[in-house]
Amino acid sequence: MQRWCLQALAAIAWIVAAANAPAADSGQHMHHGSGIPAKARAAPLAIGAAFSPNGVLWVVSVDAAGRLATQTSRDEGRHWDAARVLAIGGDTVSADGENRPKIAFGRRGQVVITYTRPLAQPYTGEIRLLRSIDGGRHFFGPVTVHRDRQVITHRFESVAFDEHGRLHVFWIDKRDLEAHKQSAAAEGVEPSYRGAAVYRSESSDGGASFGPDIRVAEHSCECCRLALATAPGGGLAAMWRHVFEPNERDHAFMLIGGTALAGGEPVRATYDRWALDGCPHHGPGLAADAQGGYHAVWFGEREGQARVRYGRLAADGTPVGEPVALPDERAEHADVQSAGPHVAIVWRSFDGQETQWRAWVSHDHGAHFALRELGHSADDNDHPRLAVRGQRIVALWRTTKGVQVERLTP
Repeated sequence: MQRWCLQALAAIAWIVAAANAPAADSGQHMHHGSGIPAKARAAPLAIGAAFSPNGVLWVVSVDAAGRLATQTSRDEGRHWDAARVLAIGGDTVSADGENRPKIAFGRRGQVVITYTRPLAQPYTGEIRLLRSIDGGRHFFGPVTVHRDRQVITHRFESVAFDEHGRLHVFWIDKRDLEAHKQSAAAEGVEPSYRGAAVYRSESSDGGASFGPDIRVAEHSCECCRLALATAPGGGLAAMWRHVFEPNERDHAFMLIGGTALAGGEPVRATYDRWALDGCPHHGPGLAADAQGGYHAVWFGEREGQARVRYGRLAADGTPVGEPVALPDERAEHADVQSAGPHVAIVWRSFDGQETQWRAWVSHDHGAHFALRELGHSADDNDHPRLAVRGQRIVALWRTTKGVQVERLTP
């Protein structure tokens, strides 16, 4: 194994530990603190965030008691309403790093919250969903999104409404791997299936019912988040870490609905050619550009350099030009969003003492970027997130002291 791979595995262990570390008992809050009180017991720090159609910023998280909760802010994080605990029966919720609860809004009062419920065996789970038809005042559920009920991996979901109001849920699924293992055992041969698979399901009624489980692609990476973005014609674009032959952990792209480009086979979106026999727990980010194509961020090793990189993709997901490394060699878990001419990339960076919270912001569709220092903390902290409202992009970062929110565009 390459020396860097050993370093990568150590870094991955630190990332997972930071995402699950206990919250400190402190009554102080950072600037724009969320009002979520620091707990004496451990609380997962991973959050999902999005603006509702009426401009309210929502955060969904898990508290120290393991309860799924939301908070809302009407002034972009300066003040927060009291946390609201949601009824999820006896469910346990995964809220660690790449696997976090998520929230999405439709245009007709629909709100959905998704999360992974761990099952009895290690690394197994099922995707659960709560739905509202009145803007989030009341929620129904939870229900399981997928029809497959095996005690296997159904994890790392992503959720979005398309422009036609259809709800899409994507996730990492290991049913094909398990079927291959059984077939190989019956034939007395060694299993050769690499990775997992990406599956999805659609709902035309805001999550009240779902269609069949649809396989998007086999041989995805096992534990990296999936990225979704709007696509021309009202569909969605998906990007995920994929296992390309013979064992290169690059990224695939696929359009779902909306245009003649949609459907068919995934295309290769990155060419780092990172040969790694394992999952780096480090998924990509994706955002549509107003002038066409997409902005993407991802982590990988390229010519011996392990970095987070930014690149442009064409309308079909193929790379345009050469990617560039973010201006921070320690950058990790970057996110990207766009709004009109504005493009924002946010990440965290640990220097051995503190974690820095940084952003790279462009106001000309990604032609030029400027670095911004957003904050720092010696506390345990979550991966930074981005949320978009019209032409406005805000960055969110949760530490044990609360959620900090910073506006990145005018």
